Amino acid sequence: MNESMLRVEKGNAEPEELAAITAVLMARAASRSGGDTPHRGRSTAGWRRLERTPGFRAPHSWQG
Repeated sequence: MNESMLRVEKGNAEPEELAAITAVLMARAASRSGGDTPHRGRSTAGWRRLERTPGFRAPHSWQG
């Protein structure tokens, strides 16, 4: 059984390129595994998505 931890979706990655991305991912994972900092969860975005607002608002609407 040949299970890979990384999969190249497009193109041909050289062994040096795979080693570099593996080193970066492992360093990032090691820095996050400190355990001292609590998980804050997801914060609320400070902006609104315009496609989720209704296209028409009545002139007497409280939303302006």
